[in-house]
Amino acid sequence: MRDAVVVEAVRTPIGKGKPNGALAHVHPVELLAHTLRTLVERSGVDPELIDDVIGGTVDQVGEQAMNTTRYAALSAGLPESVPATTVDRQCGSSQQAVHFAAQGVISGAYDIAVACGVESMSRVPMWSNVPEGKDPFGPGIAARYPEGLVPQGISAELIAAKWSVTREQMDAFAVSSHRRAAAAWDAGLFDAEVAPLEGITRDECVRPGTSTEVLAGLRPAYHDPGFAERFPQIEWNVTAGNASPVNDGASAALVMAGETAARLGLRPLARLHSFAVTGSDPLLMLTGVVPATEKVLRRAGLSLDDIDLFEVNEAFSSVVLAWQQETGADLDKVNVHGGAVALGHPLGASGTRLTTTLVHAMRERGARYALQTMCEAGGLANAMILERI
Repeated sequence: MRDAVVVEAVRTPIGKGKPNGALAHVHPVELLAHTLRTLVERSGVDPELIDDVIGGTVDQVGEQAMNTTRYAALSAGLPESVPATTVDRQCGSSQQAVHFAAQGVISGAYDIAVACGVESMSRVPMWSNVPEGKDPFGPGIAARYPEGLVPQGISAELIAAKWSVTREQMDAFAVSSHRRAAAAWDAGLFDAEVAPLEGITRDECVRPGTSTEVLAGLRPAYHDPGFAERFPQIEWNVTAGNASPVNDGASAALVMAGETAARLGLRPLARLHSFAVTGSDPLLMLTGVVPATEKVLRRAGLSLDDIDLFEVNEAFSSVVLAWQQETGADLDKVNVHGGAVALGHPLGASGTRLTTTLVHAMRERGARYALQTMCEAGGLANAMILERI
């Protein structure tokens, strides 16, 4: 049976997803094109050999419409003969792109594929693809969930309440994320993965000087009287400080068969070992990382103790802390170079951003097995295990 390996992975620095953000002036097609161009240059692979480019983007509208991945590939200078497609599994879109690329390689449909993703939240804000007054869910969902679904921020609050995650725990976790990210930057640990763009060399949202005292002064980000009445258990502890910001960024990973890498003289960073996707309660929509972790470990024939490093997307601190309670994972092995609370969460780019950080961290730390998982809107989650070879 063929295997699938990652031979190179890169990302842009991550900018604030606001009009004054460091990357706000860059068109999303060009953000993604920059990572694709850098990926080909750093790997040395002949772009004519690429069988497909699979990219993740969440808000596919406006400047991120019309199959953004195809035009990014063309802008990057890839041959016109190289196809491309854009997928949406919400926050896990580009992790799903990795799954698809690897599964295509393993099946023999591809020899070489690129998994990637982009989101420019400064230029295409969240929910831009849902015009005001329009219902993206339809009458069947209204009938199945008559009390109504909730935004992700409310889901994060419900998770904090259900797992008794306190404001102090969430703030402390957020501070740790910033400190780890700052330490990784200072130690040069991001140098191999980041492709500087137009003079921007570092992630814009990392705040090494933040503290629990500073974060304690922030007000709840999602307090709503209607939801407070519906969910009296919520204590309103989720803030802008213990959740991920909105961001701009892009990332990409080069996936190929192990035999192809050997033939081309390329050294793999990691083997893509096992994959899982799950659905979960769309009200507690961010808890799918728990069954996804269990499922991918079962498929891999591994236990939690076999995993040396974890990347669990920090959409909200409460999500990672609830996942840790359920799995018993050692937080010292989780997001060792910081996570989305500090680095940022450019939705469609985050999956391959996590993969990029993870494969480089595996090499840096000599890790054999690593696990990546992401929560996603609608009650979804992706998980995969990587193996250093």
